Formats: sequence, structure tokens, C-alpha cells
Amino acid sequence: MLNNKEVPTKKPPANKLWQYIRKNGFTILMVVFVGVMFVSPDAKSFVLRQLMATGLFNASMDGKSADTSSANDFDFKDEKGNVQSTASLRGKVVFINFWASWCPPCRAEFPSIETLYTQFKDNPDIFFLTINEDNDPAMGKAYLDKEKFSIPMYQSNGNVPAEVFSGSLPTTIVLDKNGKIRLHHTGFANYASAKFVKQIEELINEQ
Repeated sequence: MLNNKEVPTKKPPANKLWQYIRKNGFTILMVVFVGVMFVSPDAKSFVLRQLMATGLFNASMDGKSADTSSANDFDFKDEKGNVQSTASLRGKVVFINFWASWCPPCRAEFPSIETLYTQFKDNPDIFFLTINEDNDPAMGKAYLDKEKFSIPMYQSNGNVPAEVFSGSLPTTIVLDKNGKIRLHHTGFANYASAKFVKQIEELINEQ
């Protein structure tokens, strides 16, 4: 005699991969995030820029340097190949930044440098010297063009004193009108904060 009862169909096994994803979603996202951070300079610079926005990385000149002016001089060249020495910039405040297009901390801080440059570019008493350290200068120029930055790009021409640049990127130096180092900072920072802008203005007004 036939059994009229329906034979229950066997449920398909749950998708173990989906279960794992649901259970470990946060961990997976963190792994992906860290992976992107390692391979993408843009992602790294974005995260660093968010950290800068907290105000914890604002640049500041809190004291005078005892370095002699002659030890800080070096030659640099502009995009047309014209060579100049920092010694020729006496009487001006000099903002120097060593950077490269592949360097995430450099990318993170560069918008603040562009902002600072825009604020003071018409002031004859300050000179902005952004030294590009890309192996191919065209890479640095392409980065500036892509981001629509207007700050000029330079390259070092010969050796740079270790007191100024030891190879770490980014490195930022501010020289006073006598060529003395008033700021030497390795690592990224915000150079567009109200405090730093005021310190630059005070340095410009020093006699």
C-alpha cells in the first residue's frame, strides 16, 4: 500500500563559505584593508591625511637652531635645469621639503604644503623649495599635474648636507633669513595649521 505522506526533501547543505564570511566579516574587511594599505599609496595617504585632520600632527617651530648657516647650503635646479644655491636665498625664509610621488606620507602632507604655498606665493620674503626624490623626475611632475598642485618642483644638484637631508622621506626644513635651521622635521605633518602659518609670518617679519 502506497504511503500518501510526502517524503521530506533533504535540505541542501548551507554554504560554508557564506557562513564563514558572515561570522568573520570584520576580520576579512580588516585583512582587505591592510592589504590595500600595503599596495596602494593613495589608500595609505588617505588614511594618514585623516590622522592629520585630528590636529595631532601639526607642524610647529618651537625653538631656534644653533646650526651655522654655511653648513646648510646646497645646490638645486629647477625644471628647466637652472642651477641655484640656497646661499643665494639669504634674506628670505626658505621652506624646504624633500618628497617623492611614491611616498604615502609625502602624498598625505602635500596638500597642506600646497595650501601654505598658495597663501605665501606672492610674498617676496619666502621661497618654497620642494625637492623631488623620484628616480624619474617625470613621475614627480605627473603627480603634481594630476593633483593640480601649482607649487614648483626642484631637484637637488649634487650632495645635500646630512644636517639637512639624511634620506628619510618626507623631510621638511625651514631656514630663517640668515640660513639657520629653525625647523627640521622627518615624517609627515600638517603645514597649513593656523599656528604654523603664524610662525611663518613671524619668521618673515624677523629682522
